[in-house]
Amino acid sequence: MIRRGALLLVLLAGLAAGTVEARPAAYPKTRTALNDLVKAGAPGAVVLIRKGSSTTLLAAGVADRRTRRPMRPDDHFRIASITKTFVATLVLQLVGEGKLALSDTVEKLLPGLVPNGDKVTVRQLLDHTSGLYDYESDPRLLTPYLSGNLGYTWTPRRLVALAVSHRPLFRPGARWSYSNTNYVVAGLIVEAVTKDKLARELSRRILGPLGLKTTRLGADANMGPPAAHGYYKGQDVTGLSFSFAWGAGSMVSTARDVARFYQALLGGKLLRPQQLKQMETTVTGAGAGGNYGLGLWEQPQLCGDSWGHIGDVVGYQSYAWSSKNGQHQAVVLFTKTTEPISPDVDFALGGLVDDAFCGS
Repeated sequence: MIRRGALLLVLLAGLAAGTVEARPAAYPKTRTALNDLVKAGAPGAVVLIRKGSSTTLLAAGVADRRTRRPMRPDDHFRIASITKTFVATLVLQLVGEGKLALSDTVEKLLPGLVPNGDKVTVRQLLDHTSGLYDYESDPRLLTPYLSGNLGYTWTPRRLVALAVSHRPLFRPGARWSYSNTNYVVAGLIVEAVTKDKLARELSRRILGPLGLKTTRLGADANMGPPAAHGYYKGQDVTGLSFSFAWGAGSMVSTARDVARFYQALLGGKLLRPQQLKQMETTVTGAGAGGNYGLGLWEQPQLCGDSWGHIGDVVGYQSYAWSSKNGQHQAVVLFTKTTEPISPDVDFALGGLVDDAFCGS
């Protein structure tokens, strides 16, 4: 999930190890930027750079502050809103199979779930033009965790109920506003159309065929080993239930799996040409300095445009950028200790993402 203001800021009341890499002489500027990020305060980080058939993996810092285990390139991370690209891909597969249409309304597919759902389309969910209030901004989301129940489970329908207890932000289609509610509703649509669980459909249609063995929808508190530990105010949040994120941001993955997914997606292996074109049709000026398609951001970089997504949730932050053909990629995954990240970490991060995608 993208960090939304103070959502999880109150959720819970010596680190630069040498980089680990596939090719020791590769990308010296990125290697330096990675260590700078750790020195600035990130516990640990992993970077993947892919150019054609050549892939380089770098890791720095520690995966666990208690045991001091060094971060490894295959460590598992919460990838937060990168989840949205997976869910959008799944929805577009169903569109390609004729099982639903982007013009279908929420009311048609999920009767009674959303007030005035006959005005909100599937397309508007996926490109964040629905106007639905972001449930993540409702302070009631925090209540169980603030009371100490870190394993509390939110159901997707209760998350939507939080959202629709607020007035819509605007008339559907009138403008753009990022809302995690959109992707919880999209996940429920997948379940309604397929008569199956979202996690199983992701596994059957995307994760299994691509061999993404370390990736799953991880709404529970178990990341599976080896886990990169995230923190907030000194407390380890690795065991926090991520049911509050579900289809909007609960996936667990590795840098290698994330890169493989975007390579397959942008290379045309997951969607039919018409659906990939629909995914890459963007809303201009859609926040974060870029344009937003259907679960896919188009972002300008120093060396040209990139496609992918950003993820940001308590303890973890992630970036995945690819060239339009998927042949040039950079994935940056790191753990953090504060919300928002400190100015020093933010500055170091900007340099790292730039170097990872555009460096040589």
